[in-house]
Amino acid sequence: MAKKIGIIGGLSPESTVTYYLHITRSYMKQFGDTAFPEIIIYSVSLEKYHSWRNLGSWDLIIQDLVQAGRSLEKAGADFALIATNTMHKVFHEVQESLSIPLISLIDAVASRIKETQYITKIGLIGTLFTMTDGFYSDNLHQNGLETIIPDEEEQKYIHNAIENELVKGLLPEKTKLRFLEIIKKLHSKGAQGVILGCTEIPLLINQSDTTIPLFDSAVIHAEAAYRAGIE
Repeated sequence: MAKKIGIIGGLSPESTVTYYLHITRSYMKQFGDTAFPEIIIYSVSLEKYHSWRNLGSWDLIIQDLVQAGRSLEKAGADFALIATNTMHKVFHEVQESLSIPLISLIDAVASRIKETQYITKIGLIGTLFTMTDGFYSDNLHQNGLETIIPDEEEQKYIHNAIENELVKGLLPEKTKLRFLEIIKKLHSKGAQGVILGCTEIPLLINQSDTTIPLFDSAVIHAEAAYRAGIE
């Protein structure tokens, strides 16, 4: 019997849809029927998270994520995932307060990169927190991966585009072209591939846009949830 999958979503709604569709479509592709694993989604208020994050109030973020996780527990979820990259800054603190396991996005991404068997230097784009706070790059380092990030001006551009465009479903062509320029620059600095380290970025660009290997954090995380759900 499939396990019940819990998703803390809404961070943003745009990418939460990616998780839901990937899990259900992967099941149908593998088994040919519609007996999907049960999925329970707790969609939080994104605006609060933007405010708390910008104020550095990570304690409030932890409290809210724990409350969401406990709601999933009560609803019968066997395990859960936080469907966003940035909030993995407090992944361990949230996990400590829950009785069901959380599937780590960063661990899933690191495992996928290591499967290539040739990548040792990886580019990373995402929010300012994801690129600069160390929680992401430290985890990758523990997995034998050196992280390369954009310069300060590029970091600000990426962050602002995520917060003001991508999470709202706005996907301007000029933003896509700028992101591709930044990815190309990371490659020129030695990155053998690039992590799309915000679950909204794959809505803007995908592997068909470049020959540089891209790692879609949303799909990789959703795939890990799918596999855990059908075990």
